Amino acid sequence: MDLISWSPLRDLDDFFSRYTQGLPGPRLTMLGDNVEWRPAATIVENDKEYTIKADLPEVQKKDIEVKVENGVLTIHGERRVEKSSEDEKQHRRESFYGAFSRSFTLPDNIDHSKIAAECKDGVLKVHIPKAQSEKKSAVSIKVD
Repeated sequence: MDLISWSPLRDLDDFFSRYTQGLPGPRLTMLGDNVEWRPAATIVENDKEYTIKADLPEVQKKDIEVKVENGVLTIHGERRVEKSSEDEKQHRRESFYGAFSRSFTLPDNIDHSKIAAECKDGVLKVHIPKAQSEKKSAVSIKVD
């Protein structure tokens, strides 16, 4: 008995394939080797910083890039498919593999020079410190 690799999008992909046959233009497919995936992310804030936590199971540190440009923090990377040995037969794959990218617009009150990232146990944490704001004192303005 041969088992077919299960994909959560197979039925939806089959549906669209069936009903878009013969239509002009490119067909969209949700399956295949180059499916892009988006890691789940959580954003939390406290008095000192914002923290973005991205779930990146099986992604190695060397395959992750974090950058800030024009007020947008972007996380790029790739989850690579593990090579299975010849004596193993894969019956099901429910994880997505390939390139990913997530972008987050940053607020104005951050210190760009102190942003730091760490990756441990499959979770990327990006620490975004808030800028120290000077407390403004009250000023009296004379009206002429």
